Amino acid sequence: MMMMMMMPSGRAGRRDVLTARLAAAGSRRKCLAMDSTGPGRLLLQFAPFSSALDAGFWHDLTQRKLNDYRLDESPRNIRGYYYNGDPAGLPTRLTLEFSAFDVNAVTPPRCCPAFGTLYNTNTFQSFKSTDKKALLEQVGKEIWDAIKSGRAIEDPSLLNTFLLLTFADLKKYHFYYWFAFPALCFTEGITISQQPASLAEKFSTCQIQALQDAYNELCQKEEVTAVPYFLVKYKEDSVSLASLRNWNEFFKGQTKVTIGVYDPCTLIQYPGWPLRNFLMLVAYNWGSFLDTLEVLCFRDRTMQGVRDTQHSIIFEVKLPQTASVTDCPKCVGWEKNQKGSLGPRMVNLSECMDPKRLAESSVDLNLKLMRWRLVPTLGLENVMATRCLLLGAGTLGCNVARTLMGWGVRQITFVDNAKVSYSNPVRQSLYEFEDCFDGGKPKALAAVEKLEKIFPGVKVEGFNLSIPMPGHPVNFSAVTMQQAQKDVEQLEKLICSHDVIFLLMDTRESRWLPTVIAASQRKLVINAALGFDTFVVMRHGLKRPKQESGEPALVAATVNSSLAGSSLFSNIPGHKLGCYFCNDVVAPGDSTRDRTLDQQCTVSRPGLAMIAGALAVELMVSILQHVEGGYAVASSSDDRLNEPPTSLGLVPHQIRGFLSRFDNVLPASLAFDKCTACSPVVLDHFEKEGFQFLANVFNSSHSFLEDLTGLTLLHQETQAAEIWDMSDDESF
Repeated sequence: MMMMMMMPSGRAGRRDVLTARLAAAGSRRKCLAMDSTGPGRLLLQFAPFSSALDAGFWHDLTQRKLNDYRLDESPRNIRGYYYNGDPAGLPTRLTLEFSAFDVNAVTPPRCCPAFGTLYNTNTFQSFKSTDKKALLEQVGKEIWDAIKSGRAIEDPSLLNTFLLLTFADLKKYHFYYWFAFPALCFTEGITISQQPASLAEKFSTCQIQALQDAYNELCQKEEVTAVPYFLVKYKEDSVSLASLRNWNEFFKGQTKVTIGVYDPCTLIQYPGWPLRNFLMLVAYNWGSFLDTLEVLCFRDRTMQGVRDTQHSIIFEVKLPQTASVTDCPKCVGWEKNQKGSLGPRMVNLSECMDPKRLAESSVDLNLKLMRWRLVPTLGLENVMATRCLLLGAGTLGCNVARTLMGWGVRQITFVDNAKVSYSNPVRQSLYEFEDCFDGGKPKALAAVEKLEKIFPGVKVEGFNLSIPMPGHPVNFSAVTMQQAQKDVEQLEKLICSHDVIFLLMDTRESRWLPTVIAASQRKLVINAALGFDTFVVMRHGLKRPKQESGEPALVAATVNSSLAGSSLFSNIPGHKLGCYFCNDVVAPGDSTRDRTLDQQCTVSRPGLAMIAGALAVELMVSILQHVEGGYAVASSSDDRLNEPPTSLGLVPHQIRGFLSRFDNVLPASLAFDKCTACSPVVLDHFEKEGFQFLANVFNSSHSFLEDLTGLTLLHQETQAAEIWDMSDDESF
């Protein structure tokens, strides 16, 4: 018995590719012999089915295993077909294609459907230890019950069932499988009373043509592409066919009974496997009235565009009596392997599959396993569909990108204006020594190249873009101002086209403009900043859309200034959480001016960026698992012992880490109504004045934002209160 591991989508193509190999195998085929009753008695033998599995079947099984079945080993209904019309020498094949899992799929022309059951196991050990005998006996009993009840007469497809036991090793793309084509056995065997002969020897040309026409009419009447079993009457000038349910009427007054089977076998001396259960059906229902039975194995081949059925065979048999049999007969049918012994087969698709498709399936395997075994409610689709914008392609940006890919994120965009320097590759995981040559590649573009090499399935872009910042004037020339405006417009477009914005820059002031734009566009922001052995990872408060709040932007989300910045609050909803700048009482300025090298660069313990980058992505994923997303109530350190709000745990506002003592805390703070980035007054001016407002911020001192938001007045009131307190003390 042979197996076709890979076949083109069309049957003609598959035959052309495999004819030579399968013809050689067919010539060596050992048919099942049952002659054990003594000399002089010739028993009927059958050519068994060979499994023919298209690569599309394994692809579909892979996707269903990953997305639907997971760890469920429940039996699945599948569908195959066998084809009538192969050239001589090819084995009798039962084919399963990509459509095998659709039991209602259209059957290809000149094919008979066969319905079966798939048992897909989770482990190779389970595959080996499955009770094959019990499975086969179960299906055999179902066939026997269908014969006894008469259901097989009404629906002959019940005679052609199969079993498929599989184990899919999706790490190596090795598929282990074992087919069974159940057949009920006669205890005494079936005696041949007249040797098989070709139809051309028995029928005239007129009769052969009449047979073809009658078969076409029967197919039209039954509304099928092929009728697997039928009844035959013929005279010198005519041939009549009927379905099995018409037996008594069709053969009334007949002394000779002829049955027909749509036979996929190409051997001239043996019928194919579908005849076995059909003969059991005939013997049980009508065998007691038959002395001999004539069998027509109808073989319908097209040669060079001309229909040919002359190679069909016809013979006579004598059936044993089974009408009094009540117990289910013995059932056989497990397929032999390539060595000719009973055992499973294995197909290796790792080499023939597209490497990109292999990578796409494999990179998600860990995530699928996580959902199967540990987190059944994990919403992977939301994570994988998230479009992430990474502002900064340095140490943090590289680590965040790698972790995002590990979570299955497919769309990543880098923004950075720096170039790869010789100090970068050892700390920044997406760069290599060669990227530093000739002044260094732009980081954003080099990061894109590396991500595409790591995983070609990722959709990644890079923009060598400068972000205008407070404290860094842009009014030196009209050209500079024009370029700054273009950069702002480009940044606005990028933030608008992404779902999550990661702030991963070196300086505090570089985070101001993205914070303002993202707050205005109601985008989720994840911020990560490093110290020497400390870090902060936080989500910015996600402002409610104006139409939902019903309040003007200038007064929406305003809170008491005396509460702003506090980390003692709990149960703060996402739209009232603060941003990176809400805890500051001074506007951002040029943090690198008049600073030494160690003060200009981010000097951190080497492992700190990896920790903070990973936590930034994990925070995003946890937020996406929450039913309210970025509007979720902030989890705090006090919530660590409570029931987590998502399948992955807490959804904090901030994670502040202290590497020296290996400790994290989860503070939560309210939005500050005088915040220089996300306060209503800043957003209102930005949305009304656009770039003109930004230019005023960039080109003015930090007092501009402080005056606008009321921080200047707050400072004055604070100083006055301190002086008043001191004067009170002195009075004593």
